[in-house]
Amino acid sequence: MSQMFFDPRHTAVLLVDPYNDFLSEGGKIWPRLEFTAKEAGLLQHLRSVITSARETGVRVVFVPHRRWEPGDYDTWDHPNPTQRAIMERHSFARGTWGGEFHADFQPQPGDLVAQEHWGQSGFANTDLDFQLKQHGITHVVVVGLLANTCIESTGRFAMELGYHVTLVRDATAALLPEMMHAAHELNGPTYAHAITTTDELTAAFKGAHA
Repeated sequence: MSQMFFDPRHTAVLLVDPYNDFLSEGGKIWPRLEFTAKEAGLLQHLRSVITSARETGVRVVFVPHRRWEPGDYDTWDHPNPTQRAIMERHSFARGTWGGEFHADFQPQPGDLVAQEHWGQSGFANTDLDFQLKQHGITHVVVVGLLANTCIESTGRFAMELGYHVTLVRDATAALLPEMMHAAHELNGPTYAHAITTTDELTAAFKGAHA
């Protein structure tokens, strides 16, 4: 990983689903994530990745899940299991604190905010690919939540579209340690071009900027 190089003109950090319901005490899903998030140092590492990206000219792209609204999925033929859970617990409800981005992860001038994704891939049925291509992005670093669902789906889709994909082991979390293991040790190597840590990634960002 010491050989990693990212041209900031062509690199973006995809920050997936940085909602209070995922990342904050009192969030609806935080209690189920807390163990793996704290074990990984998730919040600290996400702050480091985003700060380093902005300091070195790497573009930050917010990749948000659909904010739940009353009636979502009610008339769908086959909502998936995650969508059925959202129907029950109203995760990321629009207009609520849980559906707002964490205070430490707010869009800033120069950032991009993609359309909200309904499923697990930030690319499916959104403008994410279009926006990345319009900004000359070829390399994506995928961080945020959840390691084995939206991160994996977004990363796989990015690979299929021809992007260079980097995963960051300690800038994500999952509901169970086994899910983290599967995301990084079993599934990640089948599609990601690099799987690294926050420290290695930020060093590579700074090296490219120097």
